[in-house]
Amino acid sequence: MLNAIQSENLKYKRSFSQKLVFIAPLFFALYAIIVKLLISAVETPWDLFLCMVFNWWPLIFIPLGTALLCALVEMRERKAGNYRCLRTYNLNASTLWFGKITVLAFYTLLSSVTLIFVNLIAGSLIAQGTAPIGKIVEASAIIWLVSLSLIPIQLFAAAWKGTIAAVVLGLCGLFAGVIAAPRPWWIFVPWSWPMRLMSPIIGVHPNGIPLQEGDPLLNDSVVPLGIAVSLAFLAATSVLTAIWFAKREVR
Repeated sequence: MLNAIQSENLKYKRSFSQKLVFIAPLFFALYAIIVKLLISAVETPWDLFLCMVFNWWPLIFIPLGTALLCALVEMRERKAGNYRCLRTYNLNASTLWFGKITVLAFYTLLSSVTLIFVNLIAGSLIAQGTAPIGKIVEASAIIWLVSLSLIPIQLFAAAWKGTIAAVVLGLCGLFAGVIAAPRPWWIFVPWSWPMRLMSPIIGVHPNGIPLQEGDPLLNDSVVPLGIAVSLAFLAATSVLTAIWFAKREVR
């Protein structure tokens, strides 16, 4: 397994996938700074700054960024021979698949860590008050953790039907997540999980508006539930897609 992870990681060196994980957090911080410049007459407390960043991050990057990363990974494999090496060498296809998921999880972790530092730097420039470091770390970590569940299904879409299918799935997930996040059935839509969990943590509605005290969406009982369901979904989809991938390789 370790060899599969190391081998997979080498494929991404000096690739756009590697650059994307660092570019994306910078983009969202830049967006917040631009918004601040446009409304320079209005003071921006840290809470408002975090509402902007942690609404757009799970709304845009999580569904589309994950889809794009998975699509780029599969595109590189197809250009390199479309897994013909598996027919030549004695490699376990399931191990290779789990290696892909693990490396993609690591790259999204790097992106989340970058987001923490970028938020602290950008926030210190435009936000008033003391930086809520704990809240920033907690929000970034939970978004990363629950969004891992999207990797196997997005990778499956890319491997099964190609780049366009993965991106279309990510786009459909974006809209489905926005619709489902504030509703009682949010738990059944994986793309809604990061946005829904930001409501009690950051205090932002999935539509980007800060929540008022007493709003039902501030109920923090959804956080452990969302984490547990996302990890169970990650385990199930990883195993099921690995089985599909292994059978596909020996056809």
